Amino acid sequence: MHTKIGLVLVFTGLALGCGHRPEERRAAPREYRADYRGDWNKLGERWVDGTRDRDVIPVGARAGAYRRIMIVVENSALEMQDVVVRFDDGSAFSPPTRHVFAANTRSHVIDLPGTRRNIRSVEFRYGNLPGGGRAQAELWAQ
Repeated sequence: MHTKIGLVLVFTGLALGCGHRPEERRAAPREYRADYRGDWNKLGERWVDGTRDRDVIPVGARAGAYRRIMIVVENSALEMQDVVVRFDDGSAFSPPTRHVFAANTRSHVIDLPGTRRNIRSVEFRYGNLPGGGRAQAELWAQ
């Protein structure tokens, strides 16, 4: 009886495979990158070098109507002081976004007011760049 149980455990172990794998076979943990999110559209990007304190990403109606936006900061840290979303109907929305982004991070999802709306442009206002590198600020929408 003990032999049968032992054989069953051995064959089960062989069938399932070993629980550990050599390092070279393990997939590296994937960093967050917005381009992995197939349901989001990248509307634009700006390189921030610390000499200007604001940038505008023109969007326009041709890009479509959206309900939510997200800001992705890559390559270096960035202090975001303000974001102003301007819509085609002339109204504007400024979500509370004062935040210091670490390199390769993103904001939370920012819901736009109302239903789907055409975005005319989005203005970013920056502060100092901790670390002094060049950050890339990207605008994504859904």
